Amino acid sequence: MGREHDDMTRAQAHGPSKPRLSLARILQMNIGFFGLQFSFGLQQSNMGPIYSYLGASEAAMPLLWLAGPMTGLLVQPLIGALSDRTVSRFGRRTPYFLIGAILCSLGLLAMPYSPTLWIAASLLWVLDAANNVTMEPYRAYVGDRLDADQRPIGFLTQSAFTGLAQTLAYLAPSILVYWGMDLNAVDLNGIPHITKAAFLIGAVLSLSTILWSVLSVRELPLTPAQIAEMRREPMSARSTLRDIGNAIREMPPTMRQLALAMLFQWYAMFCYWQYITFSLARSLHATSDPASSGFREAALATGQLGGFYNFVAFVAAFALVPVTRAWGARNVHALCMLASGAAMLAIPGITTQAWLFLPMIGIGVGWASLMGNPYVMLADSIPPARTGVYMGIFNMFIVVPMMIQSLTMPLLYDRVLSGDPRNVLYLAGALMVAAALATMRVKTARPAAAAA
Repeated sequence: MGREHDDMTRAQAHGPSKPRLSLARILQMNIGFFGLQFSFGLQQSNMGPIYSYLGASEAAMPLLWLAGPMTGLLVQPLIGALSDRTVSRFGRRTPYFLIGAILCSLGLLAMPYSPTLWIAASLLWVLDAANNVTMEPYRAYVGDRLDADQRPIGFLTQSAFTGLAQTLAYLAPSILVYWGMDLNAVDLNGIPHITKAAFLIGAVLSLSTILWSVLSVRELPLTPAQIAEMRREPMSARSTLRDIGNAIREMPPTMRQLALAMLFQWYAMFCYWQYITFSLARSLHATSDPASSGFREAALATGQLGGFYNFVAFVAAFALVPVTRAWGARNVHALCMLASGAAMLAIPGITTQAWLFLPMIGIGVGWASLMGNPYVMLADSIPPARTGVYMGIFNMFIVVPMMIQSLTMPLLYDRVLSGDPRNVLYLAGALMVAAALATMRVKTARPAAAAA
């Protein structure tokens, strides 16, 4: 804590300049992202099977996933704008971290005990809202704390923790089975006991890691000039909505150009997460019955493969730091999206689980870039004083494609894709290739600090 005090003293003495942080301290400030992404990993790997155990059909699955994009669309821009104007004894962004982490832990505890489909869907709304309260203030916190030259490692460290957290989240059921829990032990609603145990672990990690980060690497104190500017007009619903509207109208060109690539890549990722278990059940076990042992084996395989691609993402995120500095975030991201698209196109044709680990390398590299490089491009193009609101608005480029996917997939699934989840993955792969092409059309700006 002594070094933290020195950082704050230097920041107060030298105005808005930001002290450089060591790699160890950048890791500390992002440990909370580990808990946050463990929660997301549990959702990605388990919500489809949970919905199936409770009676949902494959075609209706996207509608049940609407919680994520809807809450992201409504919550993140508002929270981002509010966090830009918040002055509290705990900091500018920290109150949102803590509130979100507490709500997320409670949602994780309750989810696997859902007795009916509508309760599980409702809890997903609560869980996603909690995650969204934390997400964009956390990204803004990294932008606040680091100078432009350290932002690539800051955001790619978040990507690395995303990979590590989701590796463990996806593998948690397999690890629990290895430790002796029965794969086929289920409750009266058909939800496996290993799923309940995994969500309990997630609840503990969500809260404890956020607390670690906010206490070990505190926010830099606001300068008197910043506080005076923020208090010049009291925070209110009107001022918040006006901030969002002004930010949308004044959106930097780089941010606008990223919209098309984001549409393709996030539509594709939602397709993958929703239908990978159903695709593997068909290709590996020739079943579509959620009550069958083959389906549970496919769900376990989803966790193992997902754990592997997320571990690849964890390693790749650090490897991408020097590559991104040398080649630029745009070029690296386009190549990574191309690798991910090729992997998704290959998965449906593979009928042996061992061979499925090969395309997971491409998905892992793509996931590492997706969680880091778009934010590098964004952070370098937006004014620092409006980081929170722009990070929140940028999340609309994620959730709107997810909403479009959730609303259109039920219409496409039977009519266009023949009711076969493997065809959904073919569509996802094609969209990832389109995302790579769209990324190459983005004209990146000089870092805001350099342009000022």
